[in-house]
Amino acid sequence: MTPEHAPSPSGHPSTETFWNEHYGQREQIWSGQPNAVLVDEASGLAAGRALDVGCGEGADAIWLAGRGWQVTAVDVSGLALDRARAAAEAAGVAGSIDWQQHDLGSSFPAGEFELVSAQFLHSPVELPRVEILSAAAAAVAPGGRLLVVGHSGLPSWVDHDQPDVHFVTPGEVLASLSLDPAEWRTLSCEARTRAVRDPHGDHATLDDAVVLVERLVVTPDGSDRA
Repeated sequence: MTPEHAPSPSGHPSTETFWNEHYGQREQIWSGQPNAVLVDEASGLAAGRALDVGCGEGADAIWLAGRGWQVTAVDVSGLALDRARAAAEAAGVAGSIDWQQHDLGSSFPAGEFELVSAQFLHSPVELPRVEILSAAAAAVAPGGRLLVVGHSGLPSWVDHDQPDVHFVTPGEVLASLSLDPAEWRTLSCEARTRAVRDPHGDHATLDDAVVLVERLVVTPDGSDRA
């Protein structure tokens, strides 16, 4: 047993081990398509530097790179990153993406970015989500944006009477960031419903919690501009 695959002090598998086992269940876990909210919110932005927090198999990073972004894409799973690299090579955008392996609870990529995207940063193993999102906000360059998207409710095809299921609301996500209103503008803080297919291929819906904030550019006289 190598150190990176050792159990955590609690006796549970390490975060890396858990997610490598998760990705190891199938040759491909996710759809290979970019997340819908990212496409909606980033399609009109000028390309710059982007950070994909929890990039998984790389679909979002590859989509951004295909639109001219220089992307730093981060995940804890080496297996997921290997798949992402191969997919980027196949898409012809490998040179525009820096794939980095981080356990975001203990390390975070360096740099400033015009777009920081954290899509569905949920985990059944311990994850300091508030601290990670705070670090993500700190990585946003002046004039840049932070997009946080998470689950806002159970899928339409799941029993909604399950006890002890709490989904963090967009307002709770925004509040947890403790952003200074003199430095940030809130562009969106809402739940959005999107159409999907359920596991049987039938029409269904998913609810997303969407938070989009912009770091203001503060001028020397103390005023701000977008």
